[in-house]
Formats: sequence, C-alpha cells, structure tokens
Amino acid sequence: MAGDRRGWRVCLLGGAVFGVCMTGTTLPTPLYPLYQQKFGFSELTVTVVYAVYAFAVIGVLLLAGNASDAVGRRPVLQWGLGCAAASAVCFLLATGLGWLYAGRLLSGLSAGLFTGAATAYVMEAAPRAGDSRATFVATAVNMGGLGCGPLLAGVLAQYAPWPLYLPFAVHLALVACSSAVLLWLPETVRERRPLSTVRPQRPGVPAPVRPVFGPAATASFVGFALFGVFTSVSPAFLAESLQVTDHAVSGLVVALAFFASIGGQLTAGRVPVRRSLPLGCAGLLAGLALLAGALYGNLLALVVLSALTGGFGQGLAFRGALTAVGEASPEDRRAAVISTLFVVAYLGISVPVVGVGLLTGPMGLEGAGLVFIACMGALVVAAAAYLLRRPVPAAT
Repeated sequence: MAGDRRGWRVCLLGGAVFGVCMTGTTLPTPLYPLYQQKFGFSELTVTVVYAVYAFAVIGVLLLAGNASDAVGRRPVLQWGLGCAAASAVCFLLATGLGWLYAGRLLSGLSAGLFTGAATAYVMEAAPRAGDSRATFVATAVNMGGLGCGPLLAGVLAQYAPWPLYLPFAVHLALVACSSAVLLWLPETVRERRPLSTVRPQRPGVPAPVRPVFGPAATASFVGFALFGVFTSVSPAFLAESLQVTDHAVSGLVVALAFFASIGGQLTAGRVPVRRSLPLGCAGLLAGLALLAGALYGNLLALVVLSALTGGFGQGLAFRGALTAVGEASPEDRRAAVISTLFVVAYLGISVPVVGVGLLTGPMGLEGAGLVFIACMGALVVAAAAYLLRRPVPAAT
C-alpha cells in the first residue's frame, strides 16, 4: 500500500513537470496579435511561426524520440526543461521576428523531448494496477498544460503590466521549480545504454502494433489539426471578425478546447477503445461543423461550442489512441512508438495550419477556414468509416 502511494506521488509529480513544459508551448497564442502590431507581420507569418514549433517537435521525435529508452527518462526530461527555459529567454529578449522563430524552435525541441519520454515516465511510475488511470494522467496533463498556456498568457496580458514579458518570466520560474522536482524523482528505465547507441529513427512501429497504430494515428491527426487552427489563427479571427480584443477572452476560448479534451479523455476511460475512437471522430466532425457555422455567421457562441465539442471529441480519440498503442507496444520500444504516434499528430497540427495561412491572403481568414474544415471533415469521415469497419483490437 505504501509502495502504491509512493508510485502515485511520483506519477503525479512527473505529470506536473510535464504540464509545466507543455504550458510554455502554447503561451504565445493570445499574444500573436500584439506581436503583429509590434513587428508588423502578416497572418501567414503567424502560421509559419507556429509551424516552426511543430516541425521542431517532429524533428526531435524522429532524431531522438527513442533516446529516453536508452539513457533514461530523467536526463531527457532535464534537456527538455533546458530548452523550455531557453525558449522563455528568447521571448523575453525579443526585438524582432527572428527571436520569435528561435523561441518557437526551442519550444518545439522541449516538447519533442518531453512528449514520448514524459508520457512513458508517467505510465511507468504508476503502480501496475493503475495502468488506465496513469494513461489518463499522462494525456490529461499534456492537454491541461497546453490549455493553461493561453489562459495564463491571456490573463496576464490583459490585467497585468508588461504583456509580452511577464508571461514568460512566470513560466521561467515554473521551469526552474520543475527542474528541482525532477532531481528528486526516481528513474524508471532499468537497463540504460550510452547516448552513442541512440540512432535517428524513421517513422515506424513493430509489426504487432501496426493493426492498432493505423486507426489510432488517423484519429490523432484530425484532432491535432483542429487544435492547430484554434491555437494559431483563432485569436486573429476573434479580433478581426468578432471584435473581441480582450486577451483573456481570446486565451480562454483556446484553453476551452484543451480542457474539453480532458473531459473527453475521462469519458474514454469508461468505454472500450473500439468505441471511443469512432465516437471521438464523431465529436470532431461536430466541432468542425460548429466552427464552419461560426466562420460563416461570425458568432462567438458557435466558436465556444466548437472548442468544447471538438475538444471533447479529440480527447475521446486521443486517449483511446494512446491507450491502444501503449498497451500493444513492447516495454523497451514504448517511448519510441509513442513518439511515432506524436509525429503523425504534429503533422496534423502543422501542415494544415500552414495551408490556412497560405489561403488567408487570397481568400480571407473565413474562406481559408472553411476550406480547412471541408478537408478535415472529409478526412474524419473516412477515419470513422475505417474504424467502424476495422475496430481497434486493443483492450482499454
């Protein structure tokens, strides 16, 4: 019993460190309109700055996604916190667009290092009897951290001084505290190897995992694509089309999508994976439809409903995907396979976002958003049909 309590304490502390890191990755979201005013760049540039982060995550996952399987989880997490601290410093020193690119690049490196390693750490630290709850902790702190970033930055930017500096100073202090906590946490990898044994990996999964991985990755792609649009262009839409200039409101709308994802993940724990994945796709489709209505009718209420519904659907699909892939993966390949899943997810959060940015010039923000919704709607329908024909065979 005492061992179980210690295991859950380590699991939750590891999750808190994970959440702090992910908070930094979405911290600039409600601040982009302020940066546009200060540095004078276009909406396309906003999406490119955002995509730099996503491509950095993908690069780390491909080059070092399996590093923590070899050298241990804690060293990789410390490297991730170091990158998060450096990112905050870049934003604090920002005097031009180059600093934003550097800050987002470093933020992507931190998220890439954390994504596979921290997820595996939280799942491994928990008592064996609590695998399902540990999966929920891992996914919830990921999404909760992503949601806290825009909410924290929006509130500080609206109600506190130095809107482009204070949020990053606060996050830098949280990173320092997290680094101290991480020094206390135990290592979960039993047999460690030198860093020299780590090799870049091509996207791929062991043969036994492939039947699970395909549909799980498809659902993850669509869910993260919806989040990508919310976190990159929704502040501009709120300001330009709905005249919502309150940074706290802008940050809250984005945060709602991530917090709703936690609700979806909690619900996913009560239904089989074979049902949570297609149900999640249905929620994503409803969220896309509501977002289309919001863009067409310029209605704030539909934006909020889209964030809640789409976020809930993403949570259903994402936890189901992570549970299925995690349970099907061999222990010594778990972080690498999880990292591959996130490669697909971050392709969803980056490529469609850049497409929206490219279309914004000739079509306007609303037109570009409607094209995005049509493409993602077709994809999510195809994914749901596939999942209904070939249900995921993993157990929850």
